[in-house]
Amino acid sequence: MTRKPKIDATKTITDLFIAKLEAGTKPWVRPWAGLSIRPRRHNGVAYTGINTLYLWAVADAHGFESPYWMTVKQANDLGGKINADKRSAISVYYSMGQGVSTDRATGEATTTSFRFMRAYSVFNADQITGLPAHYYNRTDIPAVSRVEQRRQLKAFFDAIPVSIEYRGSSAYYAPGPDKVVMPPVHLFKSLDHFASTKLHEIGHWTGAKHRLNRTFGKRFGDDAYAAEELVAEILSGIAGAELGLPAEMLDNHASYIDHWLRILRADKTAIIKAASKAEQALQYLKSFNGQSDALPLTAERSHPA
Repeated sequence: MTRKPKIDATKTITDLFIAKLEAGTKPWVRPWAGLSIRPRRHNGVAYTGINTLYLWAVADAHGFESPYWMTVKQANDLGGKINADKRSAISVYYSMGQGVSTDRATGEATTTSFRFMRAYSVFNADQITGLPAHYYNRTDIPAVSRVEQRRQLKAFFDAIPVSIEYRGSSAYYAPGPDKVVMPPVHLFKSLDHFASTKLHEIGHWTGAKHRLNRTFGKRFGDDAYAAEELVAEILSGIAGAELGLPAEMLDNHASYIDHWLRILRADKTAIIKAASKAEQALQYLKSFNGQSDALPLTAERSHPA
């Protein structure tokens, strides 16, 4: 019996993101306006980190509309059937392991713990027949009026204890004084442009040493600088989708794409690390609003685990 070759999950994910970036598409930017829901497991629990971005990208590539993903067993338990010709995607998670090392001089054994990535195959509900009706539609994304969306957007920003100075014609986070500098709102094309820019710069603010302690680059073009921009971009892409900001408003950092491609080609784990740090930053910002899970900021969980 011939065994199937083992899937290199990190390479599979990175190759897709490289292909998307080479084609000029940012995988963390949703292709439609309005609220976007994260991919969900069969029990309604939202995916986080790299799984959100990867399953979004797979869904976009194949035109899947359902946010739900599940294993063959989970589909069967729900009464569903996956056609034999359907191709699966992968979902990844970290597990803990232990190793033992022995000191040659003393013979003393030391046990150490380590994390490692595992992957498993999942199918979108659109690839499965016979599931309950709610798996096939997007009705668990509530319709939110523009007025309500603005109110929720304001409440989200108002809860974050960031110091913002409105002046000049450039937007940036200044680590020294620990403040975000933004041009006055009337200089932006729209309130959406203003909000998405503010979201990106607050993303940088989360990485300060006394907050999430990310390493900032020292100059434009170095890898640490580009990696930090990638984290802020992913954060603003996911949070912007959840806050109902139009996708085109988030696509304003094209000058970094070559830097990101260099990083991804050199380290196949880079996009996974960046997505993890962006998720951590988003949950940090949500905590000021009394939210710390992966639910969209303006939606309720319709099908609890």
